Amino acid sequence: MTAFGGTRTTPPRRPESPFSSWSFVGVLLVALVLQLPTSFGRCGEPPLYQSMQLKGTPKSSYLPGEKIFYECKPGYYYSFNYVLKTFCEKNSTWFPVDEACYKKTCPQLGEPLNGEVVYVNGTTTFGSQAHYVCNEGYNLIGVDILYCNVSGNNVEWSDSPPQCEKILCQPPPQIANGEFTNSHKDTFEYNEEVTYRCKPSDGPDEYSLVGESKLVCSGRNQWSPDPPECKVVKCEYPALENGRLASGFGKKFQYKSEVTFECLEGFYLEGSSTIVCGADSTWEPKIPKCIKGFY
Repeated sequence: MTAFGGTRTTPPRRPESPFSSWSFVGVLLVALVLQLPTSFGRCGEPPLYQSMQLKGTPKSSYLPGEKIFYECKPGYYYSFNYVLKTFCEKNSTWFPVDEACYKKTCPQLGEPLNGEVVYVNGTTTFGSQAHYVCNEGYNLIGVDILYCNVSGNNVEWSDSPPQCEKILCQPPPQIANGEFTNSHKDTFEYNEEVTYRCKPSDGPDEYSLVGESKLVCSGRNQWSPDPPECKVVKCEYPALENGRLASGFGKKFQYKSEVTFECLEGFYLEGSSTIVCGADSTWEPKIPKCIKGFY
């Protein structure tokens, strides 16, 4: 049996397009290019400065080479002949710029008569403070602290300088049943004193001066301490059962009268041995007791 066979042929290959292998790469490159402006080569928000501020409205990002301009903040100035500017570099950073503005200066303040002015930071530039202090015996009239603030396109002190006025007092208060020295005067100078005393009484008991007798002019129309009182102060006889007075004998016991007690033999003292007649006509501390026995 004879077999017949033929030669098997391979179908021809379809020629490959020169563009098919690059199509995916091209799409990828286009996508990357589209993304470049948002992720590469841009600068963020402009840098901040103490003395300078950005002209115009800031943006969230800037292209390489894009410029921004600054101006001095209120209260500052610059004296150079160049424009305050910077630009976005290719490495996504801002070209470095130093502070270029200086603080403006308020006018120099004169020393007040009978006082002095102290500058807190030693200058009169924007933001400085001027503190005024008067000499002893003088009262400050006006604002004691001035500030160098912005005023329009310039800087000025926040208020007018104060003055130092001599401290004087009107006469101190009159008190019932009493009087004070130099009562004929209309004004008293700083640290000048007056002395109070009580007038004679029309009754059987004399007035006692309760409080400080001397007052001092310590401020403008201010006397220190408070004025005293003139009144009758009369404490009862300090009788002590099983005891006796050791000192301070008398028939009348007025303000600040002092007595001392001792107990009879066979008794001991409970309380203070010395008491004083107080301003409210009572003994201070209270009268002690003599207790039977030995302490």
